[in-house]
Amino acid sequence: MNAFPRNLPHPVQVLDKEAINDLPILSYEGDLLLVQTPGELTEALAELRGERILGFDTEARPSFRKGRTYPTALVQLAGEHLVVLVRISVLPFDERLASLLANPDIIKAGVAIREDMRSLRKIHDFAPAGLADLADMAKRQGIQAQGLRTLAAALMGGRISKAAQCSNWEKPTLTPQQIRYAATDAWIGRELYLRLKENELYLQQ
Repeated sequence: MNAFPRNLPHPVQVLDKEAINDLPILSYEGDLLLVQTPGELTEALAELRGERILGFDTEARPSFRKGRTYPTALVQLAGEHLVVLVRISVLPFDERLASLLANPDIIKAGVAIREDMRSLRKIHDFAPAGLADLADMAKRQGIQAQGLRTLAAALMGGRISKAAQCSNWEKPTLTPQQIRYAATDAWIGRELYLRLKENELYLQQ
């Protein structure tokens, strides 16, 4: 059932789990940089210079023991034409990355983004700014779907594969499946932000 009139810039159709499973897979197929050295981080940040909206996500090694957690291993940033994956499990989380995440002029868009930032601050203290929580944006528009998977189905008509979600993000070499999964989540975060923002502006008219 559509939540809003069909003349919204991006009509919303909230689907149940079974219906979502029938949707086509969404997958990022564009350019990406896997950052594992300080030099690669310099290159990646130069490539992202000028971006004003970044899709954002993080990954950590899953824990299967109650009360045990692992630090963030990967930071994903999606610009208009490039996704950057920063492996902070093998690369120091330095002031350059912290400065980007603290820049109020660059929007970082993701689901549960403040929780992700709290986890990152345990590794390197900084003051996050420019945060846009997609779930909060959806809630303000009366959209029941507020997770990344359900929002992607509602606004993009596709399904995110979660096959790599519980894999080991600290392993020495990430698999192509892990890389594609991580890039897709960040890319979808940016796409959803743009769609929600357009709908928000329409509803304010």
